[in-house]
Amino acid sequence: MASVNRVILIGNLGADPETKQVGETTVATFSLATSESYKDKAGQKVEQTEWHEVEVWGKLAEIAGKYLTKGTTIYLEGSIKSNKWTDKDGNNRKTTRIKATSFTMLGSKQGTSPADVKSGASPKPSGEYDGSQVEDELPF
Repeated sequence: MASVNRVILIGNLGADPETKQVGETTVATFSLATSESYKDKAGQKVEQTEWHEVEVWGKLAEIAGKYLTKGTTIYLEGSIKSNKWTDKDGNNRKTTRIKATSFTMLGSKQGTSPADVKSGASPKPSGEYDGSQVEDELPF
């Protein structure tokens, strides 16, 4: 039986990305808030916010660290990644993150122009870019 692990989110960064080197590869992590609203039984608008922990790797992580800031709105595609471990007290722990494979900047507080960034794929006429096309600047 086939399976699919794909995530699509549109949300706002909760903080500037944190970047670090893992061997020769850069990894960036950040939180992304998505919200939905509805009316409750009393007719009052209720907004619920869900926070997602996101990680990006390689050239995409370098771009995220350079251009994304707290409050930036992005469209993100990726997959769900879970890690399990036992802490120092012997308790089983689990974290779930979104491993982003591409993101599109939809806007920011600084007025950054939208840019499409994609890793690990060939260029597409739709304006998506892979990491090999990006040298020191965003490809837009």
